Amino acid sequence: MLTTISNSIIPLVIFAVVLYGCIKKTNVYEDFIDGAFDGMKIVVELVPTLIGLFVAVRILNDSGALDLITKVLKPIASLIHTPDCVIPVIITKLFSSGSATSLMLNIFNDYGPDSREGLTAAIILSCTESLFYTMSVYLMAAKVRKSRYIIPCALLSLGAGIVVSILLANMLVS
Repeated sequence: MLTTISNSIIPLVIFAVVLYGCIKKTNVYEDFIDGAFDGMKIVVELVPTLIGLFVAVRILNDSGALDLITKVLKPIASLIHTPDCVIPVIITKLFSSGSATSLMLNIFNDYGPDSREGLTAAIILSCTESLFYTMSVYLMAAKVRKSRYIIPCALLSLGAGIVVSILLANMLVS
């Protein structure tokens, strides 16, 4: 029953949108094409930013900078009872959810998904956002040029998500 409902949701939403457009007497197909064209323009504008972020994550990884940052932050992580293998996940998550997920899967393979390390990584990925990716996409799409408080506030929010994730993981494991 649930599978049938899940499989029917998207076609029903599409049907409802087309029906609504017909009731409002709009050219649904033309509006769809216009929207798709506008979407493609946004994608073309975002490609350089995305490539830059992917290259930055790769350079961070391949240069050994991620390992160096992990070594520097290891004492702080131990103070707040965080496994040091989670630090690269936190740093990478700032730029790319895909890369952070890959690191989390490595933690799952090494320690197991139900381990303190696996649980902490999973909760952090669930409670945080790939900040710089999201900011670059939204700010570029909205053509925001002055982002004075956006990034500091987003970093504060991200920090709160990380702290709560660590506390929650520690509560669940203890």
